[in-house]
Amino acid sequence: MKQFKILYTEDDETLAFLTKDNLEQNNYEVIHCCDGQLGLETFKKENFDICIFDIMMPKMDGFELATEIRKLNTDIPIIFLSAKTLKEDRIKGLRLGADDYLVKPFSIEELLLKIEIFLKRSQKNIPIEKSVYEIGKYQFDTNNFILFNENEKISLTQREAELLKLFLDNKNSVLKREQILTSLWGTDDYFMGRSLDVFISRLRKILVNEEGIAIENLHGIGFRFTV
Repeated sequence: MKQFKILYTEDDETLAFLTKDNLEQNNYEVIHCCDGQLGLETFKKENFDICIFDIMMPKMDGFELATEIRKLNTDIPIIFLSAKTLKEDRIKGLRLGADDYLVKPFSIEELLLKIEIFLKRSQKNIPIEKSVYEIGKYQFDTNNFILFNENEKISLTQREAELLKLFLDNKNSVLKREQILTSLWGTDDYFMGRSLDVFISRLRKILVNEEGIAIENLHGIGFRFTV
């Protein structure tokens, strides 16, 4: 059975600990962030099934965070947990694209029920693939095959972009050589293998100065993209 992954932002350490512990006891994987900016950065780096956001947080509040998340993913369920009780706040949250708004103090049983409902609903939809990734100092736009930041833009070939996306979707995991070739070219062919080596060499050169990022060569097996 799949373990669903939750992005949870909350600056109240005690509440965050209790909520995270309850969710984990119910077989959810929970990544907790103590402010909205960290929540956004984490969302860009990892894949999640549902988001649970406090509203009043430092650096970036929950409303701002939800707005930025919706630019990246229009379908992921978002639940607000907030001490703000005004009807106007609830309406604002829902208009920003949230699926529900629970007022603190909330019942953990109700939260679990909401999560279950929204995950079942989202699983019926065709998932939208992530199109923008963060890699070190770069943003990777998979639709336009470019790596970019404020000072630089690097164009990739379609195959290079497909290879990089495959690595990012399987980061820190071993990808067998034949698995990569079949995914990119549909065949485990010797000549395609030579092209694969060229693409990997170029990606290594581009990312050589990115600390903690590497494409490991596992001799006789394949590769591992570590971050």
